[in-house]
Amino acid sequence: MKNLVLTLVSVFFFSNLQAQEKRASPLVKASAEVNGTQINIEYGQPSKKGRAIFGDLVPYGKVWRTGANEATVIEFSEDVTINGQIVKAGKYALFTIPGEEEWTIILNKVWNQWGAYNYDASKDVISFKVAVETKSEVTEAFTITISKKGLVELYWDKTGVEFKIEA
Repeated sequence: MKNLVLTLVSVFFFSNLQAQEKRASPLVKASAEVNGTQINIEYGQPSKKGRAIFGDLVPYGKVWRTGANEATVIEFSEDVTINGQIVKAGKYALFTIPGEEEWTIILNKVWNQWGAYNYDASKDVISFKVAVETKSEVTEAFTITISKKGLVELYWDKTGVEFKIEA
């Protein structure tokens, strides 16, 4: 009888853990090796679900975690250059400030934080602006890709932005 109770409690406990692990915005990873440097980007991937995205769900002119849940994390195995600025090897939060015609891309020292609620601009390593591209097709799930040439693309709905990482 004791074994039966322990078994039932274990099944209940592990079932609850699995249920808690299901996220509405799954944690996904984009990775590439660029000239021998490993680059990883990990982010929560929200979906459009019929919603108006930029300028509504994601307001213009405000710092965004660039995904869902935790702040998006970008990691470099070696020093890299982004927008003419050297960024040391390590982990950073990738924040953005979306705008209608341009976005600000931000790398911040505090990579392990929830959302952008405690974002502190004094901890920024670099920030720079990129142009917005309007896509003809709708992208349902927010997506970040990185090519072997170091091109990082962020796109969702009909909006896309990109920047280059040199290694």
